[in-house]
Amino acid sequence: MPTRQDEPAEASPGPGSAEAELIRDAALGSKSAFEALYRSHHRRVFGVIRRLVGGVEARAEELTQDAFVRAWQALPDFRGDSAFSTWLHRLAVNTALMDLRSRARGEAREEGDEQLAQQVGDVCQAHLGVDLERLVARLPPRARAVLVLYDVEGWKHEEIAAELDMAVGSSKAQLHRARGLLREWLGGTNHD
Repeated sequence: MPTRQDEPAEASPGPGSAEAELIRDAALGSKSAFEALYRSHHRRVFGVIRRLVGGVEARAEELTQDAFVRAWQALPDFRGDSAFSTWLHRLAVNTALMDLRSRARGEAREEGDEQLAQQVGDVCQAHLGVDLERLVARLPPRARAVLVLYDVEGWKHEEIAAELDMAVGSSKAQLHRARGLLREWLGGTNHD
């Protein structure tokens, strides 16, 4: 089986590539082929989900598993219009965002604003060498999602707004809020 290890990860696999064969076999029900795809993509999927859910490892792992279950179920419909990694990444982001939305409808929304004041105080008392990921994890869920999607994943505000069911202006405001909180927590007072 020829492999193309020198190709960029985002390149769409050619019809004869090892990944294309794994995708084809997995779509036909091969568990071993899907396991190989899982091993190849788990780290990236887990990473984006962990950032979106605020660094909660157990929840991120659970949502990662959910994303791969959804991928397994949707794989027969994968047309290859984009790279498999791009398709899987988008599916993972959607899985995390659906979880954030469902939590936002419940207790998380009410508790989030109450906890923010406490979290700001806790972080401001922390040492200057704090881990940025921990600070991002403390952001309110929607502000964190916009920050991660815009600054880390490179989405446009229009895409974020459509995905999170908000106005483009709200996406921009949430990004400004997230950046402002991070500046404040890091001890900076410089605002754009």
